[in-house]
Amino acid sequence: MTARGVSVRPATPADHDAIWAILKPVYRAGETYCIPRDVTRAEALADWFAQPFTVFVALAEGRIVGTSHVGANRPAGGSHVANASFATDPAARGRGVARALVDHAKGWARQMGFAAMQFNFVVSTNADAVHLWQKAGFAIVGRLPGAFRHPQQGPVDALVMFHDLKETSDEP
Repeated sequence: MTARGVSVRPATPADHDAIWAILKPVYRAGETYCIPRDVTRAEALADWFAQPFTVFVALAEGRIVGTSHVGANRPAGGSHVANASFATDPAARGRGVARALVDHAKGWARQMGFAAMQFNFVVSTNADAVHLWQKAGFAIVGRLPGAFRHPQQGPVDALVMFHDLKETSDEP
């Protein structure tokens, strides 16, 4: 899939260094993921590549500029709903990388037979992501008051966002 010069492909073990280079500053900042800020490279990659998720990378001009992982949100009765996480190289923000990753994730999830996609814990202060996910067709269906301990702002809300993948339009 290509959007604005960004292509997305499955990740390989050869991509681990590039993926860690993208995840490390995000995790160290501690502002968007419930991952220990001091997570090691090995722990971070084990988590990112953990089953039931499939990992993808976004490329622009031959360089990895983003990553996602997509898979079943929950097993058994929840296995028809996908979940995904995304991270973009800070130097590539504003170039359509996150949008290409979310569009790819939705398309891949549809192909895999998922009926919907849910983001369980979107930090409300991550305004760019919230806006982008809404533009991509996700609705805020829940708010968890003070559920995330932001390193600068203290307790902030986390959002649950949902998108029915059977809808024909991705615009709200």
